[in-house]
Amino acid sequence: MKKLIIQPASGIRGTITVPGDKSISHRSVMLGSLAYGTTVVENFLTSADCVSTMNIFKTMGVQIQQKGTRLMIHGRGVNSLQPPKKILDAGNSGTTSRIILGLLAGQPFTSRLTGDQYLRRRPMKRVVGPLTQMGARISGPDGASFLPLKVDGRNLKGITYRMPLASAQVKSCLLLAGLFAEGTTTVIEPTPTRDHTERMFSAFGIPYKETRSAVIVKGPVKPFKARRIKVPGDISSAAFFIVAALITPNSKLLLENVGINPTRTGLLDALRRMGGKIAVYPRKRRQGEEAVADILVESSELKAIKINDESIIPRMIDEFPIFAVAATQAKGITIVKNASDLKVKESDRILMMAVTLKKMGANIEPTADGWIIKGPTPLKGCKVSSGGDHRIAMSIAVAALIAESASTILDTENINTSFPNFEKLLKQVTGK
Repeated sequence: MKKLIIQPASGIRGTITVPGDKSISHRSVMLGSLAYGTTVVENFLTSADCVSTMNIFKTMGVQIQQKGTRLMIHGRGVNSLQPPKKILDAGNSGTTSRIILGLLAGQPFTSRLTGDQYLRRRPMKRVVGPLTQMGARISGPDGASFLPLKVDGRNLKGITYRMPLASAQVKSCLLLAGLFAEGTTTVIEPTPTRDHTERMFSAFGIPYKETRSAVIVKGPVKPFKARRIKVPGDISSAAFFIVAALITPNSKLLLENVGINPTRTGLLDALRRMGGKIAVYPRKRRQGEEAVADILVESSELKAIKINDESIIPRMIDEFPIFAVAATQAKGITIVKNASDLKVKESDRILMMAVTLKKMGANIEPTADGWIIKGPTPLKGCKVSSGGDHRIAMSIAVAALIAESASTILDTENINTSFPNFEKLLKQVTGK
């Protein structure tokens, strides 16, 4: 079992570039595999999750060449996927498993999808339910609520689906299914979620429409051509270093070429409300359909805030663990509500962050849908487990930077699912 030993830091300084965006890397492989011609992907995230997506499409007959962070995806068209000769393994990736179900449901073959022990505990009914309404035939444990799942591909029909909860994974799954369905598929969101799928549709020339609250595709989609994609830096990965620089005294850090898609910048908004010194310098040249920027962060005195607005929560859902770390150093009482979806991530992130930060001396109480965090509180070094969750592991590593003594974080090999060079960059900015 891999572990991280983190020493207290005297400052976070320097200039870094975080790896490519995970969400965009996943989608570039999915749509590049369906395009006709060779799609070239630059700055692909070579994490375990994205490699799982790549390997699934290789299993379905797509030729993909990789050299470092550059991919060449040799697509043969929208209807060219081949029946897999083995079980498709999504590893630890919830994004892979949920989104790809929409694509598999519309194929003219049967496939089986599984994942690791953590992914097999995560709920799949949120995508299986609406896919079944489209005519999909999916079977598995507890009424197809969990992996492993058997997908008997068949002709789908378009539907109008009003999502009960905001979820980019559900939306993307149904939009991919809609590409193969007969008729119009309309996905209505309660609040806007990350729109990388729609932007990727636009990049590949796939027709779709947007209204104030819905995304609409009409199938079956006509053939579309390959394109070149340059993936921006992942703001979810940048988040750990942004918070590290805010809460560690004597810090000044520049993060270059970070994606600032407005559906992903909720954490920046929240940290600025707390008084965080964060300057965003947008670059003139966009990377495809995505805006990018350089972000300068300096150590700051933070003040507590309340987050319960459902318009911001989907825009920072992956960043709540590291936000909780920032809140332990904010003056006052920080309250997070309406974030119950954190319970069904790679772990119960509400409980895990409360347990681990309490062990480090933080004043944090879990609630049914968030936390109550009183600060600022000094943190102490200790030994804690990540619970198999990459974002828990990295968040606690950041908290350990301001602890009074060294900390040991157990079960950290999971960091490779999203941020393979996290430890290297952490050593670079701390000088240790």
